[in-house]
Amino acid sequence: MIEPLTLAAFLKKHRKAARLTQIQLAEMAGVGKTVVHDIEKGKETIQLVTLRKILHVLNIKVALISPLMNQIIEDTDEKS
Repeated sequence: MIEPLTLAAFLKKHRKAARLTQIQLAEMAGVGKTVVHDIEKGKETIQLVTLRKILHVLNIKVALISPLMNQIIEDTDEKS
């Protein structure tokens, strides 16, 4: 599991590499400017939908790794 301060540093590094201010990133992600600030300070509670918006803007993909992943995908495919 990623620690809040590690996630904070990771996102800040990517934001700066994209040459975005916190305000610009917030506007592009459709979130409040304090949200980006709080995340970059290591706030421990982040709504998943908010994090996904920020990751999308920064073009960051997240992979879930689980020994059950193939079974979950198969179960999902069967329900479709």
